[in-house]
Amino acid sequence: MRGATAPAPRITFCFNAQRTPRSPLPTPHSRLPTLDSRLMITLLGLGPGNADLLTRRAWQTFQNADELYLRTAQHPAAAELPAHLKIHTFDFLYEELDSFEDVYARIVEEILELGNRPEGVIYAVPGHPLIAEATGPEILRRARDLEIPTRVVEGLSFLEPVFSALGLDPFPHTALVDALTLGMAHHPPFPPDAPALIAQIYDRHTASEVKLTLMNLYPDGHPVKLVHAAGTAAEIVEDLPLYAIDRSEHIGLLTVLYLPSLGEYTAFEALQEIAAHLRAPEGCPWDKKQTPQSLRPHLLEETYEALAAIDADDPAKMQEEFGDLLLMIAMLTQINAEMGNFTSAEVVRGISTKLIRRHPHVFGDLAVDGEDTVLRNWEKIKAQERAASGETEKGILDGVNIALPALSQAQEYQARAARVGFEWPEIQGVVDKICEEIEELRTAPDDAARAAELGDLLSAVVNLARWLKIDAETALREANARFRQRFSHIEQTARRQGRGLSEMRLDEMEALWEEAKTRE
Repeated sequence: MRGATAPAPRITFCFNAQRTPRSPLPTPHSRLPTLDSRLMITLLGLGPGNADLLTRRAWQTFQNADELYLRTAQHPAAAELPAHLKIHTFDFLYEELDSFEDVYARIVEEILELGNRPEGVIYAVPGHPLIAEATGPEILRRARDLEIPTRVVEGLSFLEPVFSALGLDPFPHTALVDALTLGMAHHPPFPPDAPALIAQIYDRHTASEVKLTLMNLYPDGHPVKLVHAAGTAAEIVEDLPLYAIDRSEHIGLLTVLYLPSLGEYTAFEALQEIAAHLRAPEGCPWDKKQTPQSLRPHLLEETYEALAAIDADDPAKMQEEFGDLLLMIAMLTQINAEMGNFTSAEVVRGISTKLIRRHPHVFGDLAVDGEDTVLRNWEKIKAQERAASGETEKGILDGVNIALPALSQAQEYQARAARVGFEWPEIQGVVDKICEEIEELRTAPDDAARAAELGDLLSAVVNLARWLKIDAETALREANARFRQRFSHIEQTARRQGRGLSEMRLDEMEALWEEAKTRE
């Protein structure tokens, strides 16, 4: 829930509940102007804890009112309000409706209707009415559209006592995050080089969902703090590893999670800052001279080095090479930002919206029955995008980059043609085609014909790789690596024997080749 507190399930509070109130604050009517609630909606904050944290203005509003609507009576201050108030709560909606969103929508409609009465309405929520509170901002927005007078009686939010409990200043930047939203995500939506405060960890299930999302980026043992009941006599600050937050015995309606930073230079924004600094007037002379064209060979080199790390299945090397590749993207983006072409935000937004648009079976309600359907639908969506942007109609193969390595290009051509039905019905047809191309190569009458038939044979072999779900480019690169390793064994053996390779017989080389294969 996005309020400062969330009601516990299966608890119903009756209207006009009898209480034994105490008056924690004086009511100096002579010093404060009378606040009339007639003909308006008053949004009032109850503060984060007991009634002694209410503002004087809030207390005076209660003293001058006859009736009060609470989003929830499950708040420490609720039992200490003035006895003369006729109190209504919306706790029953949490039992009747299926989701928090439905509850909030119903409350908003009820308050707007009540605000049109001659006597108006006072609506009180935990904390501050506009901080970590779903209903307050929506009521305010809708009321202004409907020209219903409104006022906000501020309350101390949960933030102040939480940061007091932590002994920390939220500046220069701390992310404020809703636990329910975070728990439904798959990756944290805030930069990890800044700390975060995650509100609404009100039960163990929510803590578990939040933990799983965070652990997609943060180490399992990352030290965190759970702050319970900040600003009350029951305040507790727990130091825990991230993986243990859903095991806390103190989790309740007033629990928040403080997530310390992962450290400097752990966010993409930090890398973009470095790239911008390198290009700044006081930056690096070499970096300042670069253009997209001058960086093209470096981008290609870093791409191949990343591929080599993948082929070697070396995680440490992949991490390093992916970083080098990411730097190229950051630097090229920075150069274009300086030229006024686009910014990093536009790059990220562009690819994000494209991915969502092209995956309606994930982000929408389209049903698919397998990978083939996904790919066919992908091509339809791309055609619709081209039509919407006014591009001339292109062939299905026109989008394949002509700069791709020949094997990758051939495999992509064949994959795209297969999506629209240009495909052998079964793999035996592919194998027969390879045999046919071998025979045509054998009987080719001249060099030009042999070159053409060899190309057809290679294309047929690539098609077989596609049928077997093997990447042809990767398969050949791995074969090249094996060739190099085996031939190096022959060279090293000859060197140990004090012989040159030209002095070795073919059968000796073949024996050493097989020996290297056996060692593999």
